[in-house]
Amino acid sequence: MIQIDQEIKKAMLAKNNAQLRGLRAIKAAILLAKTEKGAIEEIDEETELKILQKLIKQRRESADIYKQQNREDLYQVEEEEIEVINQFLPKQLDRSEVEAIIADVIKQSGATSVKDMGKVMGMANKALAGKADGKLIAEIVKEKLA
Repeated sequence: MIQIDQEIKKAMLAKNNAQLRGLRAIKAAILLAKTEKGAIEEIDEETELKILQKLIKQRRESADIYKQQNREDLYQVEEEEIEVINQFLPKQLDRSEVEAIIADVIKQSGATSVKDMGKVMGMANKALAGKADGKLIAEIVKEKLA
């Protein structure tokens, strides 16, 4: 959170509105998570990753809608915020790297068919937390188990 505050100050001084919007969205989401009913005082790194991934997912969905409606101005805003939020996520793995990790997870779990997808997805999501998109993970797991 301290890093976010420092980045917000830098963005304000640089008058970088896109950076500022993205950083404020991150800060707001983290503060919201801290104040939710039953939340703990300090948020661990895993929870932060989930929050950031959720923010990116929301912005991607919005960007897709704006693109379909030919609202390039709003689409651009969403893309800028995605770029800012991505700075705080670990490097995203490419498809071949994700496939290799999932193949290893399938081997470890002993899964043989699509019926085992739930077990494999749980292990794969843990192994790839913050490093790959959930849709991509599910897609590859389905392909490998089919």
